[in-house]
Amino acid sequence: MNEALATLERDFSALYSPIGRPSVAPEKLLRATLLQAFYSIRSERQLMERLEYDLLFRWFVGIGVDEAAWDHSSFSTNRDRLLEGDIAAKFLSAVLSQPRVKRLLSSDHFSVDGTLIEAWASMKSFKPKSPSSGEEPPAGGGRNAEANFHGQKRSNETHASTTDPDARLYRKGPGKEAKLSFIGHGLMENRSGLLVDACLTRADGHAERVAALHMVEPRADRSCTITLGADKAYDAEDFVNELRN
Repeated sequence: MNEALATLERDFSALYSPIGRPSVAPEKLLRATLLQAFYSIRSERQLMERLEYDLLFRWFVGIGVDEAAWDHSSFSTNRDRLLEGDIAAKFLSAVLSQPRVKRLLSSDHFSVDGTLIEAWASMKSFKPKSPSSGEEPPAGGGRNAEANFHGQKRSNETHASTTDPDARLYRKGPGKEAKLSFIGHGLMENRSGLLVDACLTRADGHAERVAALHMVEPRADRSCTITLGADKAYDAEDFVNELRN
């Protein structure tokens, strides 16, 4: 972790202004975010509560025993900076480039898969793109009034979320509930089961195959043959032909 973050020091400096109020160090934000993923902590508020008393968390993040943890809202204010700088991808690349990690990686056999990621957008924000559609707003008062969408035709062609326009209405399978979602994609090498690439795309029926080609292509420019394992969602003629090419 220390070596990977050290390689990103110049990228961090470019994201933060040298003037103004001092911000929470981005290295600490990344360390805390990793702990949230490793320990399945459900919210950043709960993560900060855990950081108040857990000495192991404090040691990993780099906070002293008597030092106060930052407010959970710091994640919201700094997340856009880290996204714009593509820090997550650079961090993954920095980890994979370390000699001790390289020895664990194979270059012949890979697996790919996608997972549905629910957007942080309410179905009530999924409104008609055309204001003249005649769809009535939810009845009742307050910011979060009750709404019943039963019987209404709602699709990505005619509707869009007002809070997250990139989110798409998508269902995981037949009979499943449609939700505003994205699709996360991961490419894994098969020797040690390590993730070597990841990306996030809009949700549609072709996203998994397009993302798989994008991630595996840089690893296919050589003389020997490589293999790619995937589930039935990738079993399409055009995808197989692209892989062979």
